[in-house]
Order: sequence, then C-alpha cells, then structure tokens
Amino acid sequence: MPPAWRLFPKGSLLPHDTSLLAMLVMGLVLAFIGGFIASRLKLPPLVGYLLAGVAVGPFTPGFVGDAALANQLAEIGVILLMFGVGLHFSIKDLVAVRRIAIPGALVQIVVAALLGAGLVHLWGWTTGAGLVFGLALSVASTVVLLRALEQRNTLDSINGRIAVGWLIVEDLVMVLALVLLPALGRALGGEGASGGAGDIALVLLVTLGKVALFLALVLIVGTRAAPWILERVARTGSRELFTLSVLATALGIAFGSAALFGVSFALGAFFAGVILSESDFSHRAAADSLPLQDAFAVLFFVSVGMLFDPGILVREPSAVLAVLAIILAGKSVAAFGIVLAFGYPARTALTVSASLAQIGEFSFILIGLGVTLGLVEAEARDLVLAGALLSITLNPLVFIAFDGFERWLRRRPRLLALLERGGDESHSRLPDAKHSSFRHHAVVVGYGRVGRVVGRMLKSEGLPVILVDKDRRRVEALRERGITAIYGEASTPGILEAADIAQARLLVIATPDGFQTRRIIEIARELNPEIDTAIRTHSEAEVAHLEGQGVGLAIMGARELSFGLAGYALRSLGISKKRVAAIVQKERISGEGGAFERRPDIPPREAPELRQRRGDDEDAG
Repeated sequence: MPPAWRLFPKGSLLPHDTSLLAMLVMGLVLAFIGGFIASRLKLPPLVGYLLAGVAVGPFTPGFVGDAALANQLAEIGVILLMFGVGLHFSIKDLVAVRRIAIPGALVQIVVAALLGAGLVHLWGWTTGAGLVFGLALSVASTVVLLRALEQRNTLDSINGRIAVGWLIVEDLVMVLALVLLPALGRALGGEGASGGAGDIALVLLVTLGKVALFLALVLIVGTRAAPWILERVARTGSRELFTLSVLATALGIAFGSAALFGVSFALGAFFAGVILSESDFSHRAAADSLPLQDAFAVLFFVSVGMLFDPGILVREPSAVLAVLAIILAGKSVAAFGIVLAFGYPARTALTVSASLAQIGEFSFILIGLGVTLGLVEAEARDLVLAGALLSITLNPLVFIAFDGFERWLRRRPRLLALLERGGDESHSRLPDAKHSSFRHHAVVVGYGRVGRVVGRMLKSEGLPVILVDKDRRRVEALRERGITAIYGEASTPGILEAADIAQARLLVIATPDGFQTRRIIEIARELNPEIDTAIRTHSEAEVAHLEGQGVGLAIMGARELSFGLAGYALRSLGISKKRVAAIVQKERISGEGGAFERRPDIPPREAPELRQRRGDDEDAG
C-alpha cells in the first residue's frame, strides 16, 4: 500500500504508520488555509476546501494523499453531512411553499437533466451516462444556498423559503436516485451483464421493498426509540455522553441501513436526522454534532478535490464551458420561467434562479456513485467538479448580476408587468414577518435564558417588542404564539433593518459575545444614532469599554449576582432598602472595594440600630 503522505521519508523518527493521522492533519490544515483565503477573497469557503484537495491530489505536484483513506473519511463526511440535512429538514417549510416548490423543483430537475443528457449525447455517451450526468447538474448545493441567502438577509423571506423548499425537493429526489441507481445500474449500461425486463423489475421491486421496510422501521420504531434513549442520556447530565449518543444514532442507523437493508449510508443518515428533527432534542443534537459534522464534511470536500484533474480545463475547455452554461444559464432560465408561470413576482423568480445557479455536495455523491457503478467515466466526474468549482465561485456574481437585471426591469414597467402577469409584490415577505407599523419599540437580540425574561416582562406591560434570534425553530415557535420575531444573526447587515431599528427606542443585547455585540451596536447606531442600549456581557473590561462608548447599561452577570447577594446580606443585617440601593449603586459606579473592607459611613456597630429602623426607612424609600 502506498504511503498516505510523502512527508516522512525512509528512516524517519516516527516508529509506526501515521497514514490516518497524516491524512487528517494535512487535510484539515490545507482546508483551513484554502477556506481562509477563499473567505478573504469574498468566496464561499467550500471553494478553498475543494482547491485544497486538488493541491494534494495525484494530478498536481507535491504531496499526494492516499485516495483509499480519503474515500473512507469522505464516507463519514457524507454520513454526517446527510445527517445534518435530515436534522434541519422541516416538513413545515416544505408544506408552506409546496404549491411552487414541489412542481417547480421537479420540472427544473427534468429540464436540467435533459440538457445534460442531450449535451453528452452529442459526445457519444450512453443513455445511462447521460441520465447520471444530467441529474448531477440539476441539484444545487444546500451549503452554498443557505449561506448566500443568509448573507443577503432573504432566508426568512418568502423568496428564501421558496428557494429552500425547492432545494428540499431536489434533495429528496437525489436521495431516491441514490437508492434506485444501484438497482438499475446494469440496465442503464453499468458494469456486469444486463438482465431482461423481468429481472430488472424484480431487482427494482426487491430494492423498493427493502427501502420501504427500512423506512417503516425508522419512522415507526426510530421516532419513538431514539428520542426515548436521548432523553435518558440527557438526564445523566453528561454532555460528552449525549454527544456520543447522537453520533452513535447517526452512524449506527447509517451502517445498519447498509448492512441489513442494502440502503446507502447517505439515505440511512438522512433519516436518522429526520427522526430527531421533530424531537425536543433536535437543537441540542444539532449543536453537539455540528463541530464533528463540519470537520468531516470539510474532509469530504477535500477528498472530492483530490479526485479532480485540473488538466481537463486545458484539454476540454469547450466541454467545461458547456457544463457551466447549463448550470448558470439553463437551470436559471428554467427556474425563472417556472416561478413566473406560477404567478410570483420577478424578484422571487430572480432570487430562486440565482440560488440554484450552482451545484455541490449531492452532485459529487451522485457522480461518484455513477463512476463506481461504471455508468460514467472519470472524465464525467472531472467535468462535474469543474462545473461545481466555477459555479460556486461565480454564484455571488450571479446574485449581483440578477440584482442589476431586476433594477433594469423596474425601469421598464410594461415589460415587468408582462413578465409577472399580475404578480403581487406582497409575496416578498411572509405575512407573519411583517412589522412595519412598529415605532418607539424595543429590539431584543437573543431569546435565551436572559432574553426570554426581558421579552416576557416587556410584553407583560403591553410594550412593543421585536425579538431577534438565530435559532430558526425558536423564531417559528414565537411567531406561532403571535410574537413578532426576526430570524438571523443581528450582526449581519439587514437583520436589524428588518427589525425596524431606525424607529426603535431601545436595543437590548442579551447575548454575551463581545465581538458580535460591538458590531451590533455599530450597525444600530448607524441606523439610529439616538437609540438607547442595554447590554449583557461576561467581562469587566468589556463593561468598561461599553460604558466608555456611551452605552446606557452594561451588565456583567457575575457582578450583578454579587450585588444581589450583597444587597440581601445588607438588608438581613439591618440596612434599609433605600440605603442598600445607594450602596449597590455606589459600588456599581466605582467598581472598587475588597472583601470585608469597612465603609466609614456605615460602621458595623450601627447595624442593630439600623435593623430596628429598617421598617420605617423602607416605607420612606
């Protein structure tokens, strides 16, 4: 077996094989470097991860990674990636936009698949190769889509929800394709002899039967057993044990689905996430598994990059451009026409079109399966990878270009009216997200333990409040209760604008992240220089900095806790309520005083007398 990395020459001081360790270290380090550079260039980090894989692949000089190890690590990445997709799968989101997302996605998949299949037919490829290649070009990247919509503050708009629902349908179709392709591989021209029509039907029937049995067990037994187990584990109070139980669930169901039912790892992991998505533990499961999920997803993209031969850009430039044209133009035009045909405005059509003008993780998984089954050659994989790299890189520019096109349409109302055919711009926001009537209200950022108390107390007095939180399901739960809430990171441009911060009287930041807090304050003051602010922090230095910046109130949790305990102690020893308030305020302002330090104005000997007068002083205060 060749060495994993050509890093340790013969005679190295390392006494044992370090193939796996070297693969992990170099993969993560190079992915970090590539992702950081891509971010600095305003590109998705995914581009950097793929290029890191290209750099250590067999087609470029320098270090060469072990493809076998990379593929096994990538398999874990696929499992965790699909588990994350299932964990964030929302039936409510899909149902809300089902009238446009389901038929629109299906028609767009068919159009893109036909374009891809027609292109490779001109090159003399088989029908099976054309089907796999076309499907690989038809599905967009979940990671890229969500990041693009979040950066533009459109994820929570009806445009964003349509795009997300559209992608959910695409993902479900690709999951079905991953199930059926192995069963139909020989019939489509893959490796091995092809049977007759009866044999194909029998194989297909057996495969669908296994999948149906697997789904029945997962959805009937799994939805009860998995939350029950997680509940018992959560009661132990051990965070690492809970994290381990989540990973065991994901990996165990994925492996069991493959070993017992012949179902792909990807499908098993997806439904492992689905059975947890509707449970009370979904938020914690997502949070605890996210670091490992991100790490192995990065290794998946690195391994995909290792398979890419950049020489195809030189050997087949026209083929690469044709593939890119299908991704950027073919899919976008099809989506644009479909959305307009359903009566939605041009802005919605352009948002959906730009969101889908790229391909990503499912494309890699599908084309990799096609190569494994012998349906397509390695050249097809290179073309898909080239199309993915270029389309992901160009996707931000596509959004900018479509924004310009929308402005151009706005200056031509007749053409716009002709395209929209009566579309209503009121579709641009969800009804439950409207809040334009708010004035002189409070904006509370963060609805955790602290923000929940603040929001509840303000609402109890009938005061106008808009809540901002980055937990989507928490926001949806608030809206179901009739509470105005905005989904997103408040430090991202556009989120505070959506909360009408320019018309607000007060900004309460109930999250303790100092860097994010400073950025939120900057954005708020740019939009509303006169706004009052109340901030939560965990650092005395941060309190001093914020107070120096003119913040109305900066509270450090531990310090306020000490004030509360000290205040109770003073009152218990006979100090009046009014006097206690003065002492605490003086301490809060000065920030000085050590333990047991005597205050000359309150000698300890006066405590009994003060205790006797406590009732009178409290009445006076």
